[in-house]
Formats: sequence, C-alpha cells, structure tokens
Amino acid sequence: MQLGGPSWTVQLGRRDARTASLSTANAQIPMPTSSLSTLISMFSAKGLNAAEMTALSGSHTIGQSRCASFRNRVNNDTNIDSGFAATLRATCPASGGDGNLAPLDIQTPSQFDNKYYQNLEARRGLLQSDQELFNGGSQDSLVKSYSSDGEAFKRDFASAMVKMGNISPLTGNNSEIRRN
Repeated sequence: MQLGGPSWTVQLGRRDARTASLSTANAQIPMPTSSLSTLISMFSAKGLNAAEMTALSGSHTIGQSRCASFRNRVNNDTNIDSGFAATLRATCPASGGDGNLAPLDIQTPSQFDNKYYQNLEARRGLLQSDQELFNGGSQDSLVKSYSSDGEAFKRDFASAMVKMGNISPLTGNNSEIRRN
C-alpha cells in the first residue's frame, strides 16, 4: 500500500516449502521474450485465465529490468515507440551493459498504478512479453480498460493475487505452516 497498490486478505494456514529451488521457480516463469500465446498457456497451466494474467502483469508497474532482458526489443522489435527505443539504447547498447537497469514503467516506476497499461498503448512496454499484451491480440481491450480505469485494474489485480496464492498448495511432511 505504500506504493499505492491495492490490499487483499491473505489466507492464513498455507503450507510453505522447507527449501526453495531457484531453477524450479525460474522454469515456471515466462521469459521476457514470451509471446502472448505462451503467456496465456503458462498462466493457464497454473489455473489462471488470460484476464488474470493481464491483471497480474500489471505488477510491472513497479520494478526494473536488466538490459539483457530487453536488448533485443530495443534494437530489433518494430512494435516499439522509436523515441522510447532510442532512449533505452543509451542505457542498453547493442552489446555490453547486461546489468544496466531500466524501469518497467517509465512514467511512475515507484508507484503501483495503471500507467503500465498506458505505456503499452503507447508502445512503450519495456519487455517484449509486456508489449504482447497490447499488440493486436486478445488482451488489447482489457489493456485499454485498465489504462483508463485504475480502480478496475487494482480490484482485478487483488482478486488474481488471492487466486494465485491458492495455486498448488503443499501438503504432507515436506512443508510447514509458519508461525513467524
């Protein structure tokens, strides 16, 4: 809420793993170059529909990405605002600078709001996978809706977060309910 985001009730009693696996976690996260069909498929495999995927993608209204994740987009994609691409190339040259950072949301990188969707409408999505949400496909109308109605975005985001929190709950002795 400090950044302006919505709140939601977190269900208590969920079991957590006793250990974490970076490789397993990364294997289940879409790549920054994922197509819309891949995004929809990956979220669907977790029980989330395309609208929930689009709402959850709005989390990219905060945070940054490494140059290595968007270099190809700013140098080769055609569905990108030319001025935006030129600005990013100063941070992310054709080679080198892999760790250089750029905000996922160029308008308000430290606020949880609907500017991410406005960026997509202006062809200013940092990652190719972001811009796929507004690129002549099935999610265009929802992106437009969120772009103009920040409260609808926040409401749908909170609802999708609750649903995401219920994905594949752990059972048995390989997990624990944390008290702290």
